[in-house]
Amino acid sequence: MLDLYIGNKNYSSWSLRPWLVMKHFGIPFREHMVSVAGRPFNPALKPIAGNARVPCLHEADGFQVWDSLTIIETLAERQQAIWPTDARARARARSICAEMHSGFTALRTAMPMNLKLRLRGKPAEPDVQRDIERIVEIWEDARSHVAQGDGPWLFGDFTAADAMFAPVVCRFDIYNVPLPPQAAAYRDTVLAHPALLEWRAAGLLESEAHAHYDGLADNYGGPR
Repeated sequence: MLDLYIGNKNYSSWSLRPWLVMKHFGIPFREHMVSVAGRPFNPALKPIAGNARVPCLHEADGFQVWDSLTIIETLAERQQAIWPTDARARARARSICAEMHSGFTALRTAMPMNLKLRLRGKPAEPDVQRDIERIVEIWEDARSHVAQGDGPWLFGDFTAADAMFAPVVCRFDIYNVPLPPQAAAYRDTVLAHPALLEWRAAGLLESEAHAHYDGLADNYGGPR
């Protein structure tokens, strides 16, 4: 049995990614939540993960795999459907997942994950708007030019790419980011995923709060 160590569901966007993959593909695992809301590097987590961060996957013998994308790649060695079957679609999926993994710093900073917020929204700063436009471009390109079959996900069927972009979908919903029709339809597809609904419901029940995230209501027009 695999063990997945995750952060608070209300805040932990990186933990959501491998968790969603495991839930969608029915990979059995035990879930362990570690409180990390608003905290910097914490050496007390070293026994849980070599990099002292979550998420971290523990195999049955205790071997650790950390970093969201690395966990997903490790799981894909056992479950091939995690990546698209078509070679070019698979390459594109890996490209955009790597871009998600290392980029969009302005958006991450301005719109951190907090599932309990529902804001009216306001025009984004230029650097944040550039990130939003690039994400929309990625989604529309995948849906229009690379997707296989009739499925509603980025590449037709649900893949690692959808899990990697799921926290961005949550941010767009939280901060009321206006999207063009195709991107908005994809956003709604992700938000309706049963596993994401499960994650979100659990996050809303959490009592731990972090002032930095909650204070963002002042900057994004308050609740709606």
